[in-house]
Amino acid sequence: MATHDVFNVPRPWSGANVFTSDRLLGQALARAQVSPAELTSLTALGALAGSERAQDDARLANAYPPVLRTHDRYGHRIDEVEFHPAWHELMSVAVSHGLQAAPWAPGSTGNAHLVRAAGFYVWGQVEQGHCCPISMSYAVLPALRHSPELAARYEGGLLARNYEFGLAEPSSKAGLLAGMAMTEKQGGSDVRANTTHAVAAGDGSYRITGHKWFCSAPMCDLFLVLAQLPEGLSCFLVPRVLPDGSRNVFALQRLKDKLGDKSNASSEVEFDDTVGWLIGEPGRGVRTILEMVTMTRLDCVIGAAGLQRAALVQAAHHVTGRAAFGHRLAEQPLMREVIADLVIEVDAATALFTRLASAVDRGENAFLRLAVAAGKFFVTKRSAAVVGEALECLGGAGYVEESPLPRYFRESPLNSIWEGSGNVMALDVLRAVRRDPESVSALRDELATTDGADPRLDAATDELATVLTGLGSDPVADARQARRLAALITQCVQASVLVRASVGTESNDLAEGFLASRLGGPLRSVFGASAALDGARSDELAARVLDEA
Repeated sequence: MATHDVFNVPRPWSGANVFTSDRLLGQALARAQVSPAELTSLTALGALAGSERAQDDARLANAYPPVLRTHDRYGHRIDEVEFHPAWHELMSVAVSHGLQAAPWAPGSTGNAHLVRAAGFYVWGQVEQGHCCPISMSYAVLPALRHSPELAARYEGGLLARNYEFGLAEPSSKAGLLAGMAMTEKQGGSDVRANTTHAVAAGDGSYRITGHKWFCSAPMCDLFLVLAQLPEGLSCFLVPRVLPDGSRNVFALQRLKDKLGDKSNASSEVEFDDTVGWLIGEPGRGVRTILEMVTMTRLDCVIGAAGLQRAALVQAAHHVTGRAAFGHRLAEQPLMREVIADLVIEVDAATALFTRLASAVDRGENAFLRLAVAAGKFFVTKRSAAVVGEALECLGGAGYVEESPLPRYFRESPLNSIWEGSGNVMALDVLRAVRRDPESVSALRDELATTDGADPRLDAATDELATVLTGLGSDPVADARQARRLAALITQCVQASVLVRASVGTESNDLAEGFLASRLGGPLRSVFGASAALDGARSDELAARVLDEA
């Protein structure tokens, strides 16, 4: 009908290569001298991520969420979860590209964690829910290796790049995935308050009894479970199917009705004489999972950066394809200020996660102890603001469910809550400063690489040094400024990375934009309101994403 001509609106975004269009990510991998074969693989993944098929799989996996089947039609307990085929397609791509375990494989390259982080960031821009079991599988291997016998039994399946859905004896499957069941109603992040308990069975295994309030991805093959022994909280490996082929007791009570990540099944589970095997030493469960927690927290930073980037790309696509008041939105000065400010935020998050992933490759554990916790606190917490601003760039078109922006917005708080909410993370930063002087020294060494490079960065690092020096005399006062400490650490590291990356390049607009808008004064809560960016610099920063839209 002539009255319903569609004009002045862009077509739905698809067709771009998510990897090759990300200038900063490509530069970070080039500096790390990532191999041509790895770049080729990431390019292929980026093409998939930008395809119309992938975007539709993301929509379908969330429009048709998983369904719990506790019993079969004859009344037998089965405790299975059904997923839409789109979920399986997303999982298959992730596993085939090694996002669940590639860095732990024998013969992996010196940049294995960085390459995997780049892939997780690229593919996570498609859909975040399925990234949960992928992330947990990636994180479980360091903990599993505390028990060489269990690692020998299951590691091959976890490393395999084959996605095989369904419950079966693990050795019969072409590929395995791992989940976790840690938190309980009364404790949440305070896992030491757990009441689930285990007793030795006399055959090397244990019998676990209790309830877990949050068990993510219950159709995985293996789970890390925390339970109490007389020696204290301990870590156990619990398979869904036992070596004799019988099903372990893993009673799914319900699936969570969550704010976001609707595609992923998160459940409550009851254990009743459930079989498990001890990982690590009795009473040292928290110590056993520390490496795992570092990996999952790093993935929260990566996932948050990917979600922010996906939202920014949608905003850039819309404003380049729509006009108002006689000009394209992308040509209007105030919109360019908003886009430029969002570019600074997203690229700073990208710069941080690539630095952290490289630190994993280099074994910089002392630096990671502080930087991952601080980065997880700050970057994830910025997601709701970034996604909300990107949504507003689309106006009403961003608020309707046909747009992916509402899904992104619902997902935006998750990475901040998962693996330790804001206060937990900030207090963990404070705890590391108090108990781990090597981590503070490593942080200072990191920031010393850019001493004298810019007075604003120097002022920020001086402020950080003053805060660190003043800690310890009053525990209550220290706790009150834990969030400030975590944010300051993150922004100093981001600035240092961006300044180092700008050396020898034709343009330092990104580094200068960050220094001017983030360290040149208080961080403003409204994007596009920084007086520190002049028009030319805003245009250059906005072009980083608008030129690719």
